[in-house]
Amino acid sequence: MQEQEPFKLEVVSVRLVKDAPLFSDHKITSPEDAVKVVGDFLCEMDREVMCVINLKLDGTPINCNIVSIGAVGQTIAEPRELFKSSILSNAAQMIMVHNHPSGRLEPSEQDTMLTDRMLKLTDLMGITLNDHVIVGGDNSRYFSFYEKGLLEHPKTHFATDYKALEFGSTAMAAEKGRAR
Repeated sequence: MQEQEPFKLEVVSVRLVKDAPLFSDHKITSPEDAVKVVGDFLCEMDREVMCVINLKLDGTPINCNIVSIGAVGQTIAEPRELFKSSILSNAAQMIMVHNHPSGRLEPSEQDTMLTDRMLKLTDLMGITLNDHVIVGGDNSRYFSFYEKGLLEHPKTHFATDYKALEFGSTAMAAEKGRAR
């Protein structure tokens, strides 16, 4: 019988790397503040760009992460990419900001779906989504999900008694069942 080599599990490191700064320590307390911080930069772009501004608990910006650069009419950003810098920066809050090069500020169906998804996930992660802002054109106007009253934070309730937990079928449970 041939001896099997031991399984080799690679060890990786994930680190936050700082690039040249775009903005100051101006506190962000409104969508207008977020637009002042990154709006001019985004309005110069000829393609859609999605950014996350990570904030301390008092609203002081920690950093801004360019999450995705897309095409003229869309950019693709998944929650895992949106959360990376927030987690690594130990952010308490986040603001999503992206541009519409067309100047049309109405959120697309994808914009709305992503915002809804992020609201639910930020509740679970303990990082508050303060706003999703869309800028376009000359940066004189913007669309704020918060200002339009569209950011309804879910109230997730967690079990306090382990006996009340209801676990669904997971891959590990299915695998254990097959091993028996």
